[in-house]
Amino acid sequence: MRRLSLVCVLFSMLSTVLAAQPAAVPAANPRFGKWLIKATDPTRPSTNVMTYGPHEDTGMKVTINQLQPDGALTPQWGYTTMFDNKETPMNGSRSAETAAVRMVGERTAEITYRRDGRIRQQLTNVLSPDGNTIGIIYMNYGADGKPDTVTFATYERMK
Repeated sequence: MRRLSLVCVLFSMLSTVLAAQPAAVPAANPRFGKWLIKATDPTRPSTNVMTYGPHEDTGMKVTINQLQPDGALTPQWGYTTMFDNKETPMNGSRSAETAAVRMVGERTAEITYRRDGRIRQQLTNVLSPDGNTIGIIYMNYGADGKPDTVTFATYERMK
């Protein structure tokens, strides 16, 4: 009986100590920051800037802007995600109404853009091991609902 009482008291003390510990803060998403699209034509400057920032506790806010010659950013479109593959509304996009994002690996995300319930584009977004480059494969869907073109882009972290 005495041993059982001692175990209960120790368990109670341990529970109190653990409950008083602050919750673990999730590590910052390695994608957070500003990313400039790498120019494919050396005669034309890069102007597309993708910005990833925190949203709520574990989500991300995505904005796409145009970089102006004076360094200012002109807002274009964006959305927020909790990486749960649930559709969220997009703002400012002419081609899609919703975005759904899911992580398929530690550094790989799959993004689906829809308009009128139909898939318009699916992206595979891969962060490099050094965290300074994002490669994106864009699968574009036609009016028939089938993939019709594939394009690629590389974004480099802006410092």
